[in-house]
Amino acid sequence: MAAAAAKLRAAGVPDPARDARLLLAHAAKVDAARVTLIAPEAISPEIAERFEALISLRAVRVPVSHLIGERAFYGRKFMVSGDVLDPRPETETLIEAALAQPFGQLLDLGTGSGCILVTLLSEAPQATGVGLDLSEAACLQASANALRHGVAGRAVIAQSDWFAAASGQFDLIVSNPPYLAAEEMHSVQPELRDYEPRMALTDEADGLSAYRIIAHQAMPFLHPDGRVIVEFGAGQAPQVRKIFADAGWDALTILNDLDDRPRILIAMRAA
Repeated sequence: MAAAAAKLRAAGVPDPARDARLLLAHAAKVDAARVTLIAPEAISPEIAERFEALISLRAVRVPVSHLIGERAFYGRKFMVSGDVLDPRPETETLIEAALAQPFGQLLDLGTGSGCILVTLLSEAPQATGVGLDLSEAACLQASANALRHGVAGRAVIAQSDWFAAASGQFDLIVSNPPYLAAEEMHSVQPELRDYEPRMALTDEADGLSAYRIIAHQAMPFLHPDGRVIVEFGAGQAPQVRKIFADAGWDALTILNDLDDRPRILIAMRAA
């Protein structure tokens, strides 16, 4: 583990000791919490070979989640791959905002891994939901996660360009859309730039295209007292708020994430 951590550190990996521990646990097929218990034991050649291969891949910045096939989010483990954006802790702020009020019908735009849709349906057992994504591979990944967490019977997941396949009205519309500007892509971490789907990261423009679409198209799909909740990136709060205000939305609220950075906008239909 020490040698592996040193190799990862030399490659610029941010938290090499943690990653070495997680990858050894995966190679040995034990829980990460048990790694220290097996540390004094001899490691079989098969485990050592798997561990070495995993460390080599991590050293070229393949995300840990892709190597072990899952990522934790809001107390659950979601299957992930290079076809979807990794669930991230800051998105849990969106979950908390959504759960602050009851809802029956949910629409998740750009569902990706399905982490938002599946989490909200798991936390609200009476609710039903629709997850839409332009990527067919993402839809398959979201469907697998819905099945894994026992909400597939209450979820419809379909390929769609934003609202194109949506119908009816919802109590809650949520989205964590691509919000990086095209010019920002050269400066993001290699794990994102090289291994996560580009279409989930950037709109290839100013990073605000999705908010314009949602702000101008969501109202017909929302019940009169419903809510739209979107996540946005660093420094985008004023622009996103203005986009929704200009489109006629009311009761606009900005929420900070756990790092106290503006992260979430809640919008309601104008009375």
